[in-house]
Amino acid sequence: MSTTLPTTHEALTVPEVMSALRLSRFKVYDLIRSGELRSFTIGRARRIPADALRMFIEDQHKEAA
Repeated sequence: MSTTLPTTHEALTVPEVMSALRLSRFKVYDLIRSGELRSFTIGRARRIPADALRMFIEDQHKEAA
């Protein structure tokens, strides 16, 4: 399964991650709070590094195997 991510963005918004993972806003923030998905804030804006999302997806694949 291939997840399409915006290739021109180094940092993704929560809605972009929601779309990529097909998860709810609550679940994305839950992953962030638990430390499973790295993120940072600039002011009030939460951003997820694109490589953090790729690593999260790879980890999920490894756990499922």
